[in-house]
Amino acid sequence: MTAHDNLLEREARAEAGGGQERVERQHKSGKLTARERVELLLDPGSFAETDKFVSHRSTNFGLAEQRYPGDGVVTGTGRIGGRTVCVFAQDFTVFGGSLAAMHAKKIVKVMDLAERIGCPIIGLNDSGGARIQEGVESLGGYADIFLRNTLLSGVVPQLSLIMGPCAGGAVYSPAITDFVLMVRGSSHMFITGPDVIKTVTKEDISKEVLGGAGTHTGVSGVAHLEAPDDRACLAQCKELLSYLPQNNLDPAPIVLSGDLASREDLSLDTLIPEQPSQPYDIKTLISSVADNGELFEIQPGFAMNIVIGFVRLNGRSVGVVANQPSVLAGCLDINASTKAARFVRFCDAFNIPLLTFVDVPGFLPGVQQEHGGIIRHGAKLLYAFAEATVPKVTVITRKAYGGAYDVMASKHIRADVNFAYPSAEIAVMGPEGAVSIIFRRELDEAAKSGSEAARREQLVREYREKFANPWEAAELGFIDAVIRPRETRRKVIDAFSVLSTKRQTNPKKKHGNIPL
Repeated sequence: MTAHDNLLEREARAEAGGGQERVERQHKSGKLTARERVELLLDPGSFAETDKFVSHRSTNFGLAEQRYPGDGVVTGTGRIGGRTVCVFAQDFTVFGGSLAAMHAKKIVKVMDLAERIGCPIIGLNDSGGARIQEGVESLGGYADIFLRNTLLSGVVPQLSLIMGPCAGGAVYSPAITDFVLMVRGSSHMFITGPDVIKTVTKEDISKEVLGGAGTHTGVSGVAHLEAPDDRACLAQCKELLSYLPQNNLDPAPIVLSGDLASREDLSLDTLIPEQPSQPYDIKTLISSVADNGELFEIQPGFAMNIVIGFVRLNGRSVGVVANQPSVLAGCLDINASTKAARFVRFCDAFNIPLLTFVDVPGFLPGVQQEHGGIIRHGAKLLYAFAEATVPKVTVITRKAYGGAYDVMASKHIRADVNFAYPSAEIAVMGPEGAVSIIFRRELDEAAKSGSEAARREQLVREYREKFANPWEAAELGFIDAVIRPRETRRKVIDAFSVLSTKRQTNPKKKHGNIPL
């Protein structure tokens, strides 16, 4: 056999994974193989594989006779939309994708490369967990990966695609990364599986309900996006990456759409209902402002009282945070605060400007919220906005009451440009609550004569006219301009253009102590 033939034979063995039978089993379960996923994710012909012939060194429990080239993970570099990325894809057809010493070293090696060249790292997770036969070496391999996830946080974007099982200690790597994408029906994440839970707590629960895509995108908030199959998940990953920079020093790519920066939308003038208690969909406003009406929403099924995601404004990537009046009246609660805070910090870490739409009546009241730590969790969002040094533009559409007004990127926590609609109501609290406190004695007296309702209505109207409007805040300089809703896109784009050379730093320190 010639050297060339030897190479071809070894390559064929490496690309065969765990063999045809296991590949067919993978396909029957509705899943692609690791190599098929990498091929679909990357630009055609761009994948440059590394460590293709690496195999484990262990001789424990008969492993000496079971050596597979690649050791259950495909690693390398490639391009997505012409931009370089580093990628690893666990191969479930080889030892169930289990992680062991050499498997981990391959992942660590490509992560280190991502740091050196300053490009995103994408992990395609499909693993049965630690390779038990290799004992503590497997645990050490996980820890080596966790450390790099932590050190790379805020340096290069890290995306985790859960495309099969991900259990036990393995879940902590995706949890540290910036975005987690899951596949409905075939991906699962949990610390302890259904069998262990049933043994310990006697609870009977399925894998899907315990840790499926729907659970983590709608209940726990662990995952950010859900897809119906592998192909859709990979497509989501590529679209998400198009909004992100290569690293924390490079700008996000500019994608011009032909949408006029000066475009106005007359329908926005009637979007906000005249009745303050009537809901509307804030996504209508976001889409109207965005280039070509495109919003790439993040965590759309979790804490739906706040909307986060990416848009482009005049071709430039911008992160959006917006209260959603159609869900819980747009109140901030524990989950909404945490969801938005992490997104704000991501955008700040990667120099993506922030656009905030405010319609918030306050923090959600209730014993459950208070006992659950709304003070601590709400402070996360306050901290994130105050800490952020990227360009920040805020638009108050309607309600901005109490401490929630301060938290939602107000001028007082270093927002750069703050607009308000004529419909904005900026006050310590809503008119009804304020009147009940300020005029309590007067209303009690009116109640005795049977005129309480009429007097309350009059006082609410007077309070709203005097305080629940944008004019006092504008007179104090807390609002830079009161604008017509139809002008929003033009005004916001102009503001970000002015702020494009913004330079702001925080006091020198090792790091702050965000209230986790």
